[in-house]
Amino acid sequence: MDMKQIDKEYAQIVNEIINHPEFQKRKKFLHHGDISVYEHSLKVSQKAYSIAKFFHADYKSAAIAGLLHDFYEKPWQEDKEKHKFFEQHGFTHAKNSHDNAHKYFKEYMNPQIENAILRHMFPLNIKPPKYKVGWIVTLADKLVSLEVFKYPSKLLMLLGIKTNK
Repeated sequence: MDMKQIDKEYAQIVNEIINHPEFQKRKKFLHHGDISVYEHSLKVSQKAYSIAKFFHADYKSAAIAGLLHDFYEKPWQEDKEKHKFFEQHGFTHAKNSHDNAHKYFKEYMNPQIENAILRHMFPLNIKPPKYKVGWIVTLADKLVSLEVFKYPSKLLMLLGIKTNK
């Protein structure tokens, strides 16, 4: 995604995060199909930003939470360890992303951003978002993630519930 084509206000909000070496590593993490976590997160962030602006919500927090919602430590497809059902990526990456976001971008964290990252997997994770920003990021993530339906036979694996073995 070309940063030159992005809304200037949006770019100002997310520029430091996007250019951070740790965030740049996500260009090498596959997300769904052949899209990277970096690209997916940018799309979710931009969509959340736009939706939040439309509804006069906290669009800065929505942009940041959208960017960091999948900021987990390592590519889940490379995890060859067997996990119990509720310990698989789809159920655990929100907490890992939250902890990792807090580690690298603590200065950006606020209750809305933290809650949006932790609860963006609703309804897969039982607790719904507490704030409007969380609902917006959850919706943006679901809309962007509709790409998984291009691969119906791999749906469970793409949701991080089943490994590709």
